[in-house]
Amino acid sequence: MQNFNWTKLQNGSDIRGIALEGVPGEKVNLTPEFATILGQAFVSWLVRKVHKPAAELTIAIGRDSRLSGPTLMQAVMAGITSVGSQVYDFEMASTPAMFMSTITPGFDCDGAIMLTASHLPFNRNGLKFFTANGGLQKKDITDILAFAQSNDFEKVTVQGSIAKHDFISVYANQFVTQIREAVNHPDNFEQPLTGLKIIVDAGNGAGGFYVDKVLKPLGADTAGSQFLEPDGTFPNHVPNPEDKQAMQSICQAVIANQADFGIIFDTDVDRSAAVDFAGNELNRNRLIALISAIVLQEHPGSTIVTDSITSDGLTQFIEQDLKGIHHRFKRGYKNVIDESIRLNESGQESWLAIETSGHGALKENYFLDDGAYLVSKLLIELAQSKLANQSLPDLIANLKEPEESAEFRIKINVDDFKAHGDRVIEQLQEFVSTQAGWKIVPNNYEGLRISCTSASESGWFLLRLSLHDPVMPLNVESNVKGGVDRIVARLLAFFQTTESLDLSALLSTHN
Repeated sequence: MQNFNWTKLQNGSDIRGIALEGVPGEKVNLTPEFATILGQAFVSWLVRKVHKPAAELTIAIGRDSRLSGPTLMQAVMAGITSVGSQVYDFEMASTPAMFMSTITPGFDCDGAIMLTASHLPFNRNGLKFFTANGGLQKKDITDILAFAQSNDFEKVTVQGSIAKHDFISVYANQFVTQIREAVNHPDNFEQPLTGLKIIVDAGNGAGGFYVDKVLKPLGADTAGSQFLEPDGTFPNHVPNPEDKQAMQSICQAVIANQADFGIIFDTDVDRSAAVDFAGNELNRNRLIALISAIVLQEHPGSTIVTDSITSDGLTQFIEQDLKGIHHRFKRGYKNVIDESIRLNESGQESWLAIETSGHGALKENYFLDDGAYLVSKLLIELAQSKLANQSLPDLIANLKEPEESAEFRIKINVDDFKAHGDRVIEQLQEFVSTQAGWKIVPNNYEGLRISCTSASESGWFLLRLSLHDPVMPLNVESNVKGGVDRIVARLLAFFQTTESLDLSALLSTHN
């Protein structure tokens, strides 16, 4: 225990670890014993943060459907109560619901913990922490892990208590109320989704509640919904709206059931994507365009903050069609949200922060990345469109999408991968200056984004350094057939002059 390196459990603003045996070469480092210490460490951190003694703190805890969830949850609760704090046990919950427990009247928890590892494999798990100010920052996690490392917690004579609460029903009810009031159906106020067939794919994660607790009370026909039962082996597909198989599954379900709309959540419901009545995916650039159209109807001229890999066509749509401002920032949902908050504080109105992965956060909802809130906004628009004899995809009819797009992950084979990656990006900048039709895109916050202006390429590429891994992701898009190949061919001429890069991802597609 003394020799355990707690910092290895830090993953940005989360804690992540291997909780179960079963994957060759992966050793368990998030045990029940460690989970207990992490519960105690969070209390120590929270005492200093909210200036209350441990005995006066109430901490909510929930989990997704992972197999290790129940055991780790018991261990975290044991840690919290052992230092005298009270626990609200929410059992199965969503990550956004855990934040809401800190600001919902009648609960007003001092802190909250969600046990999840999002869409990662079945053997992983982790902890996300919240206070009424939102999710914790990277520095906060470092501080919590320092408390865990010291493992020096006050012993108490009176242990804290544990009380079970059905908070997911309280949380879900806010969407029911929100949708009823926003649609304001002239004939069917209570059930404004009557006559609409809406199916949900929860990927055997924690999102199944949305069917029984939100859609059915609003009158929607949910027949055809799939994988609603929590199952931590994730037997049907990865619960991830970015996964091709997962999106194909919900698209097929929409077509097979002749549904008006499809919804897919990730494991812990902080991300979502959708499918229109024709079985077309509403994710990535299309999801951003759709929610931007809704937000800019409500808040004309707002700045929309996205991550760095969004398309040129999206910028054109937001700025020319919607008359908004597109502020393309860094990858990482926390980066995008924090940048939107920063813009608001500096006097530039920004009502939406959204990453291509499906993490979307709205100013009106505490800048919480909540997949259920995002799709609830889409459902309001869907119901209003039906009343006006229009269709939801009409909102993004003018969005120009690339003919081709690809992402390559180039591995860096040196220990000091960040310094090496930075050097490669500098060298690429010099190379670009010698290339006809290639121009550096200004106001770029991450890596190097290049506009490829020739008619045969007509697109762009972005080379950046991964946030955590020894990898350089390369995103390439083109508006013409064969354009990606032509851009990659030119890039290969550059990459073959560099050292310590594994180019197999590029070579395999180009040969």
